[in-house]
Amino acid sequence: MHLRKGLSALLLVVLSSGSHSQSFQDSLLHVWNDPSLPDSSRISAAHKLIWRVYLQRAPDTARYYAGEQLKLAQRAGLLKQESSAYNNIAVTHHIQGDLEQAIPYYQLSLDADVKRARARPGDAEAVIGIASSHSNLGILRQQLGDLPGAMRHYDHALHLLDSLEAKGADVNAKIAAVQNSIGMAHETQKNSADALLWFRRAEERYEREGPGSSMANTLSNIGNALQRLAVEADESHARDSLMVLAQQYHDRSLKVREGLDDRRGVANSLNNIAVNLQQQALWSAVDSERKALLMQAEGRFRESASMAEAVGDRQSLANTWGNLAENLVLQDRAAEAVRFGERALALGRSIDHAESIQRAAGNLHAAYKRLGRTGPALAMHELYVAMRDSVLNEENTRNMLRQQYAYDYAQREALLVAEQEKRDALAAEELRRRNVQRNAFIGGFLLMLALAGTFLFQRNRINKEKHRSEELLLNILPGEVADELKEKGEAEARLIDQVTVLFTDFNGFTAMSEQLGPKELVRDLHECFSAFDRICEKHGLEKIKTIGDAYMAAGGLPSPNTTHASDVVHAALAMRDFIAEGKKHKIEKGLPYFEIRIGLHTGPVVAGIVGVKKFSYDIWGDTVNTASRMESSGEVGQVNLSGTTHALVKDQPGLSFTPRGRVQAKGKGELEMWFVERSA
Repeated sequence: MHLRKGLSALLLVVLSSGSHSQSFQDSLLHVWNDPSLPDSSRISAAHKLIWRVYLQRAPDTARYYAGEQLKLAQRAGLLKQESSAYNNIAVTHHIQGDLEQAIPYYQLSLDADVKRARARPGDAEAVIGIASSHSNLGILRQQLGDLPGAMRHYDHALHLLDSLEAKGADVNAKIAAVQNSIGMAHETQKNSADALLWFRRAEERYEREGPGSSMANTLSNIGNALQRLAVEADESHARDSLMVLAQQYHDRSLKVREGLDDRRGVANSLNNIAVNLQQQALWSAVDSERKALLMQAEGRFRESASMAEAVGDRQSLANTWGNLAENLVLQDRAAEAVRFGERALALGRSIDHAESIQRAAGNLHAAYKRLGRTGPALAMHELYVAMRDSVLNEENTRNMLRQQYAYDYAQREALLVAEQEKRDALAAEELRRRNVQRNAFIGGFLLMLALAGTFLFQRNRINKEKHRSEELLLNILPGEVADELKEKGEAEARLIDQVTVLFTDFNGFTAMSEQLGPKELVRDLHECFSAFDRICEKHGLEKIKTIGDAYMAAGGLPSPNTTHASDVVHAALAMRDFIAEGKKHKIEKGLPYFEIRIGLHTGPVVAGIVGVKKFSYDIWGDTVNTASRMESSGEVGQVNLSGTTHALVKDQPGLSFTPRGRVQAKGKGELEMWFVERSA
């Protein structure tokens, strides 16, 4: 499997803690920490540290090395390694469940692949990179519930890979991976027949490659699709045949995974086999056979749970415990079912997985009901309904989101005009049929005036609503980002090479909140932040967000410019002066007052939209973290600059600087810092 792009198998495979020796890790760290070595060697070491050491057990550390890998790749102008670094950052977010955070980095990985292909026309490896990026984005879109978007990415990937295969390139396994993902997309839509078709295509290709984790995953997917078709079958003979065939595929998957020592995969196969046995038990009309099948399923569930717990696969463990609870209820062992159901519920809540919580609540409801515990049974039923509605509402929200900005105001207005023209034509026909008399003419004229007035009223109302909607959108997004969102229905994340980020924070805010009532405190914050908004607008800054009593803004985005550093410095001084003036007036009145620290830093950021329910324009990167450290390492009433920002504005007229030397910053070590003031 391609190391950088094997994301379809990534979430099913775990690196066991004992599979990498300390000496191996030390060797990689030695290479990474030796600046005398070529950038290519250090990039390779960082990549191996990410995938073979840190990705599963320490994703945040893996993200750090991916960021360093990106810096080296960009410095050396290595587009392939740059794409790999962006992909690695995305994967660290992906495996932690931060799907929205992964989107911009996957997109940047794709953009780098496209640049590489343009720079090297006819290079098969570059085209494979584009196809792999599309496949990864398809998987992410699928997990976010955007199935049309996922299928578009999969289609792009297949088209590119098919064209390469036609030219003799060995892309068999990559095509199989995309086919398997398409099958999963159909399975998500409960279209098991089409899913089975794509899974079988992937199986045929994987058989050419020999046994591997991807082959095992596809065999498991085929077994699950066959089980779903069996449940949907009308005839018992067809149902039984499908279940037997499904069991054969699950057994084959288990055998491959055992041969690979893939313990997470083994746990998955054991759970699938147990589900198959339990379903057969439910269909059995012979009591002794039913009991035997349920006990066999119980044994497999317990084996699966032990394996999942050993490798730390919490979501699979929650699912298997839920299945075991259901199995014990079916065996009339309700007390034991409660024990496993409560474990599944607690684990589902700890990982915030709505479907696991829903299933656990349903099983606990059944168990409590059998035990005659009416109160807990009712509580679990209510939780089951709430989580079921939550899952459905989340899916509905995603569907609405995909349609919301695809709606075109011009179409709506054109429809209104067409309807009005139809009404006008009917009115004209009515006038033609009547005698052309004075009263009729006046009546028709008045009717036309009324219709025209209605038309103008409706048109003005639509224009006002459109203007209001655009104002609301511009209130939360930059203008060009809002335009892109309205035109395409989405806005791409962008890497901006140089942005100056501003952070402010009020000193003693907690103590002040104890002296003021909630209304007074919110009023004062509103007054300050409104002033900051006006200052940002005046100096061309983009407000990013407020976090409690902290305020964040940036210059040089979404459209890059060369004046961002000086713009932000002058805005910061204006904010500082506004707070100082407010402090003076508060002291005169004997009232509590705000004091402020402000920090600035300049560097690259990724900027884009996050969220699926409420849009939010945000920025990410080490630049943001360093700007925050400039604020926390500053002093009250001062604007604290990093060495990078100082270098950009040190020759600006009207500014003077006080060097602070190297100051310790939390999590950053010692950093060069400067205070800035207006010169006399």
